[in-house]
Amino acid sequence: MYIQTEAAGPVMMRSPLGVRIIDRVCCKCFNKDTWYRGYVLLLTFLCYCCYHLSRKPVSVVKTVFHQNCSALPDYNSSDPTACDWAPFNHPNYQELEGSLDYAYLFAYAVGMFFAGHIAERVDLRLFLSLGMMLSGITTALFGMGRLWNIHLLSYYLAVQIFGGLAQSSGWPAVVTCVGNWFGKGHRGLVFGVWNSHTSIGNILGSLIAGVWVSTNWGLSFIVPGLIILAMGLVVFLLLPTDPKEVGCSPPDHHGQHIVDHRTHGETGYEDVSTHQVVPVVGEEIAPLMTDSDEDVEERKRPPREAEAISFFGALRIPGVVEFSLCLFFSKLVAYTFLYWLPSYIKYVAHYDATQSADLSTMFDVGGIAGGIAAGVVSDYSGKSASTCAVMLAFSAPMMFIYQTYGNVSLRVNIVLLLMTGFLVNGPYALITTAVSADLGTHKSLKVKHSLIQALSACLQKVLR
Repeated sequence: MYIQTEAAGPVMMRSPLGVRIIDRVCCKCFNKDTWYRGYVLLLTFLCYCCYHLSRKPVSVVKTVFHQNCSALPDYNSSDPTACDWAPFNHPNYQELEGSLDYAYLFAYAVGMFFAGHIAERVDLRLFLSLGMMLSGITTALFGMGRLWNIHLLSYYLAVQIFGGLAQSSGWPAVVTCVGNWFGKGHRGLVFGVWNSHTSIGNILGSLIAGVWVSTNWGLSFIVPGLIILAMGLVVFLLLPTDPKEVGCSPPDHHGQHIVDHRTHGETGYEDVSTHQVVPVVGEEIAPLMTDSDEDVEERKRPPREAEAISFFGALRIPGVVEFSLCLFFSKLVAYTFLYWLPSYIKYVAHYDATQSADLSTMFDVGGIAGGIAAGVVSDYSGKSASTCAVMLAFSAPMMFIYQTYGNVSLRVNIVLLLMTGFLVNGPYALITTAVSADLGTHKSLKVKHSLIQALSACLQKVLR
């Protein structure tokens, strides 16, 4: 049985304005499918880099909210908290700083509960671009508290809550977009490389925030906020979220890949598994072999629109609960390092705020290699669960080793951070990308792959 795709012409009008311009200028010199797949992969990569870039500054700036003022140069005040930023200048400052994380993560979890379901019911490009712009605004507002001299804890908590809700728009949208464009072949490798956006975003966020953390920490938030705001506008103008929008062939989700040759001036469809072109008879596709009665009846039925799936419906898909539990523990560690690693390095290894921010990026550098390695192993072995289990099993003792020997020297700290990031972020990257996309296009589902949105959100919700 073959799947007929829509002609390129009528669909093209639904693509963003910028995409239509790019299609006329660039796609004439390259294979259209290859060009757009690389283009979408790069654009979504930059997109989620910006999401994590805007999340990272709070962990860097925590190191200057409350510090040892007497150790600072040119400090002349008798008040030991004179250099601290109220309301974090109290003895319970760690609890107050932790409340910023609680507010953000709780709002993020609540937002994730609805984000996947909303994304599959609205225009994906508009949903993603609006979420990025709102994320940029909330990130910048946190930094404006420094410029406006705001010392109310309620202000920073409110900004974190709205920021968490806005940031929850990102993951279901981007993983669905990439899942729309890439099939099962080498999905682990593709997503492993692509998912390095998380670590690269953290690295860039740490470096950008570190530039101003000791002088004007407000800019540590404002600059990343402006970057993701601008990227949201780019997404609105330039991101095609589905191959049908630009007349490209759909990916192989279940072992067959149909190429619409009408976009190349021919009349037929190609089954890539056999490399045979199937002629078109009227509006029907003439099969090369006689179908069963069930196939004939299925072809006679009108095509169904992509159906939404409930939270509990997603839980019933084989593997969702198991991978959600695995992701729970992996992401617990990853987010602990995300929000507290610079502070831990500063107070344990006794580096200044900028050096601590820079050194913390080694965890994310290791995470890049771990995500790619996990994807490659999963592709060649076909055993995603085993890959995750082995890496998580080794990550537990590695964290104890880092706690014990991390402050011995700078070199030892770097090596242990690289190894810890490799083992922790490998399963994290694999589950949130390739596994989510595989489950969202599971053969037991009789609907289109918009379910990836719900599956991605479901995995994120269960782990919280």
